[in-house]
Amino acid sequence: MFKIFPLKDGLSNVDGFYCDGVNVGMKESDDGDVAFIRSEVLCDVSSVFTTNRFAAAPIKHYQKYPKDFQSDFILINAKNANAMTGNAGIEDIEDILETLQKKIKVTNPIMSSTGVIGYRLKNELIKSAFDKFDFDAKNSHKTARSIMTTDSFKKELCFKVSLEDGKSFNIAAICKGAGMINPAMATMLCFVITDADIPKSDMDALLNEATNQSFNTISVDGDTSTNDTLMLMANKKSDVYDKEAFKIALNRLTKELALLILKDGEGSNKVVAFEVTGAKSDEEARIASMALSNSLLVKTALFGEDPNWGRIASTIGASGVECSESALVIKYDDLLIYSSKKPSLDEETEQKAFKIMKQEQFKISCDIGLGNGKYTSYGCDLSYEYVKINADYRT
Repeated sequence: MFKIFPLKDGLSNVDGFYCDGVNVGMKESDDGDVAFIRSEVLCDVSSVFTTNRFAAAPIKHYQKYPKDFQSDFILINAKNANAMTGNAGIEDIEDILETLQKKIKVTNPIMSSTGVIGYRLKNELIKSAFDKFDFDAKNSHKTARSIMTTDSFKKELCFKVSLEDGKSFNIAAICKGAGMINPAMATMLCFVITDADIPKSDMDALLNEATNQSFNTISVDGDTSTNDTLMLMANKKSDVYDKEAFKIALNRLTKELALLILKDGEGSNKVVAFEVTGAKSDEEARIASMALSNSLLVKTALFGEDPNWGRIASTIGASGVECSESALVIKYDDLLIYSSKKPSLDEETEQKAFKIMKQEQFKISCDIGLGNGKYTSYGCDLSYEYVKINADYRT
């Protein structure tokens, strides 16, 4: 048996890792805009990137490293995505990292970026961070805030995993994301670090599994970014590892971070689980569930707190999965909203549904009634604030 305990101070708990964030003038606020995560020894690295065909320059630069390379440093900047910048964007990264390597001894440094698409990096401004960093700092809070863009709060978590023999390892992460969130990994940067002695093969397999049950299940607006990055670095300093314990801790870590992204969805007020059961297959359930979490009409109904089950049924029908009007059952939490035997909302049911929809979190369950397939995705409402934020994004 093993136990998982949450720890405060995020990345700062993991043995052998250091982190900091500073402001070089790209953000007008006091928050940092350039950050780093450093390990005192080389780490195995696993990653999952965006499915967008126009992947940003940092991803292309990462992919130039040989398979199974090791690294001990990640540099992250906000405000500029370095996407759609061609070869010049990769050359800018090489220039920045070459300067970094003159400042501190690092191996195969990685760069990650988030912000506006289509602009070259301000190389000299980013380089100026190297004289401001405390490379021996353990400041998870500043690091987490430095990678934020439209986020309204920082996102950091850490778990201590204690095994039955009394030995333990830590796993921690910081994450950013609030808009351009689509269940094709969400629009996000997420950096997970651990001192667990995990084999590289397990890292790759478990990170992909964790992605599919977390960041691939959420949607704010159905748009997929050019920069989505999920990265796991393991320096193995603890000499401790248990595959099942690590898997559960990683799944919990990524799932909680994914839900924090939804909670912070630009202008959102609600996080809603879309549970689809009774589909012909798990894949058909996934298609229907994600159609619900992506639907603008469903999202606006959530914002208006309107128990309009017609939008739910229509979206399932339009998703292309096999379904039947006579078999479909829709519930909000445990409240029956629709069945072929009860197609109309009476006043009492509508009032109960309205109260459920006023909650910050609730579940919409749809039983298709044709098989054993099931899947749950997560979405949020779409508000006036979302339009305002994204209409003014560059300003």
